[in-house]
Amino acid sequence: MHAITIENLSKKYNDRIAVDRLSLTINKGELLAFLGFNGAGKTTTIKMLSSLVTPTSGDAVIFGKRITNEMDEIKPYLNISPQETAIAPNLTVFENLIFIAEVYGMKSINAKSKAIDMMTKFDLTDRKNDKAKKLSGGLKRRLSLAMALITEPKIVFLDEPTLGLDVRARRDLWKVIKELKGEVTIILTTHYLEEVNALADRIAIIDKGKLLVNGTLIELQEKTGLNSLEDIFLSLTEGDIVK
Repeated sequence: MHAITIENLSKKYNDRIAVDRLSLTINKGELLAFLGFNGAGKTTTIKMLSSLVTPTSGDAVIFGKRITNEMDEIKPYLNISPQETAIAPNLTVFENLIFIAEVYGMKSINAKSKAIDMMTKFDLTDRKNDKAKKLSGGLKRRLSLAMALITEPKIVFLDEPTLGLDVRARRDLWKVIKELKGEVTIILTTHYLEEVNALADRIAIIDKGKLLVNGTLIELQEKTGLNSLEDIFLSLTEGDIVK
């Protein structure tokens, strides 16, 4: 079953085309990685799918509802962990989780119970009363992910979730993301090839707003005749002909 069907989705800013007639299906429960250089159109695509940006043209269907005219019905299905960590620095870990749960309409007692569950799941219990601004980069990203999932979305967008993290913090967050696979549909944007290799069920390579290819790693190997993801990515983005 398809969770998302993207239909010729485009976004233009003045004379610059950020996303160019993107068409793609994303299956329920899979982790799809949008792989591309900075400025490739990955974040803009996520913003359109989550109603933060209005498409210039095209549409997308999310669980049977269209983003162009049924977004109010779609929003309860979605949440996002943005590139810039959207946490309140002067609130504690516990308070951040309660706050976002209540914003989404959860009653106070349920929000507190759910916040405790999420702290356990994301190994944040011992930081419960620490203000978010005192957390390391890795813990901030973990809290951001917990906040995105506290509302139990069917789809979660992870926009460059490990950007700026050191190797250990990145691997720790990968472990958390792997445990979520199958529970929710995950759309991950990244330019880290190792991250895609570690996490993705399927890969969509995007460059200058255009989708170049998508599929499993094995499918991409068969399409290009190349073995490594690095070779596939560089071959496509440098304009070599796909075999």
